Amino acid sequence: MATKEIEKVVSPKPAHFVGDGFRVHNFIPGMTGLDMKRMDPFIMLDYNSKFHFNGTEQPRGVDVHPHRGFETVTIAYKGRVQHHDSAGGGGIISEGDVQWMTAAKGILHKEYHEKEWAKSGGIFQMVQLWLNLPSVYKMSCPKYQAIPNAKMTKADLAENGYIEIIAGTYNDQKGPASTFSPVHVMNAKLKKSGKAEFSFPADYNTAALVIEGNITVNGDKEIPVNHLVLFKNEGETFTIEAQEDSIILIISGMPLNEPIYAHGPFVMNSREEIMQAFEDYNLGRFGYLAD
Repeated sequence: MATKEIEKVVSPKPAHFVGDGFRVHNFIPGMTGLDMKRMDPFIMLDYNSKFHFNGTEQPRGVDVHPHRGFETVTIAYKGRVQHHDSAGGGGIISEGDVQWMTAAKGILHKEYHEKEWAKSGGIFQMVQLWLNLPSVYKMSCPKYQAIPNAKMTKADLAENGYIEIIAGTYNDQKGPASTFSPVHVMNAKLKKSGKAEFSFPADYNTAALVIEGNITVNGDKEIPVNHLVLFKNEGETFTIEAQEDSIILIISGMPLNEPIYAHGPFVMNSREEIMQAFEDYNLGRFGYLAD
């Protein structure tokens, strides 16, 4: 199979706060060509790189807010997050865990530093992805998938490390997440000098974010920590070699190729559907969730 070459390497933009609990670098949608259409079905990627929060009695986070038309995927690397929503979902996302929430026809949600973790504080590091839903599923019922680290599929690479599969497949091993379209989400946890090869269809939108360490892609391009690699929509395979112990988030998905109309927390297929979302939210049709 042909090599999937790098299209560009994207450095992190200046960080900004979402609420008072998430200090993020926004990669998708970005000013460097990583818009929603280019990265379809990945319509947002916020990366909370390592940041130390001091202890506090009042947990930091984001107050009640709505979502419609997509899914949120929260991947915890450091720290703990607590959350709950108007559909009855909720829980604690500990280090290594994933929260996969399908907002679909509408949900109210809040997320904040877990109470006991907030009291002591510490290093916080997380990724939140937004995954667009195909139009036929945008008005389906909300649901929630709690994916603890222990339930993730680990593809052993022997002395090279392992691949932690959240969704999709690696070497015919399947991750636990249920998805509405073909999507691959995984963490490559490579030891120093460890190598891994990845293969995805040429037309899938594919990227890699260096969470820890430094890597070399396709044998010649060095990528430092906190940088994102965007791959061309040509070729199928690429290789990653870790220059030191490294963690790399790999995402690849089949484009939905549907109209994208986004406004704040709503992502639909037309302006009319966005207007309906605001009307439904204002009329209380997303349920109720206390502040």
